[in-house]
Amino acid sequence: MLDESLLDAPDGLAEADRRGLLRGAAEAGARVRTAARHAAEAGIAGLRPDGRPRAVLIAGPGAAATHAADFLGSLAGAGSPVTRLVPTGVAPAAGALRWELPGWAGSVDLLLVATPDGTEPGLSLLVEQAYRRGCTVVAVAPPRSPLSESVNGSHGLFVPMATAPYDQDEPVAGAAPGVLWALLTPLLALLDRAGLLTAPPDALEKVADRLDQVAERCGPAIATYSNPAKTLAAELFEALPVIWTEGTSAGPAGRRFAAALAELSGTPAVVAELPEALAAHSTLLAGRLAAGADPDDFFRDRVEETPALHACVVLLRDRPGGGLTAAPAARDLALGHDTPISEIEPEAGGELESLAELIAITDFAAVYLALASGA
Repeated sequence: MLDESLLDAPDGLAEADRRGLLRGAAEAGARVRTAARHAAEAGIAGLRPDGRPRAVLIAGPGAAATHAADFLGSLAGAGSPVTRLVPTGVAPAAGALRWELPGWAGSVDLLLVATPDGTEPGLSLLVEQAYRRGCTVVAVAPPRSPLSESVNGSHGLFVPMATAPYDQDEPVAGAAPGVLWALLTPLLALLDRAGLLTAPPDALEKVADRLDQVAERCGPAIATYSNPAKTLAAELFEALPVIWTEGTSAGPAGRRFAAALAELSGTPAVVAELPEALAAHSTLLAGRLAAGADPDDFFRDRVEETPALHACVVLLRDRPGGGLTAAPAARDLALGHDTPISEIEPEAGGELESLAELIAITDFAAVYLALASGA
């Protein structure tokens, strides 16, 4: 059961936060600044690339690498395709995973390696393979890890991951907020220098500022009634989150939210982009998951009987351009089936700032749901 009283008990939340998730969300802005400094110290700011890479390949374990590839691909557009190398193996353990370069990869391509571990033998082998093929290699990982030695020995560029002391207290979750920004920030700075996207130092500073602002609005000391992340967490308890997105930045933010809900709190979710989501999920909302589908639910014993699972729509919007929006149709579809709908839209700002705000609010919501449900 959801302990709603815990949402408004900062000390209780801190005690329940054994994985440092809430601290990671609250310190996301500081993590961006530290990661940007590490990137500059590693020499990224002084790079003068000869041209844009033909393709960008990203390798790494778990959700962090998946989300980084998704975000970078959305921001870079079609200029240089961003592809995540999917690992193979018998278990999701550092020693069991293997990565392979595609047959066409060569000297005009860029390999990015992002991992919060750095001990994966498969990544070290991948770096050696890329060196033999002539690929440029850039890695972000914990300092003094076996991967750092492999990258330096292959004449690649290694950026130390921005870590926090509590990262070592418990196994790091791939969807943890601090992990994402520690790995993503140096890659944003790098692809800015390569001309694939726009993320100069002042833009990264604005991202950090926006993350700080969200932390002030969504922090544990802010009451649920005025805290959008706590409110969303309470709404999603014992519900099936149906996440709809609209806008370039909202798409990857929605997919990350669904992954974070599953990994951190054990809550399954479905996600789709508007306007296709209206057709994809119309049958779902018209079925037994609609709030009005069970007329006997009103008479259910709230103490003894397990509640029926109902859908709850979460609409993430990134101020779509051109004045065209499917949001009214989305509201009509949800409310027409007695399904609640929550909307999150970032404040005015650049694309990176909008993405950061959507990620931050939903990260806080996923963490609050995990802590209050005892996950």
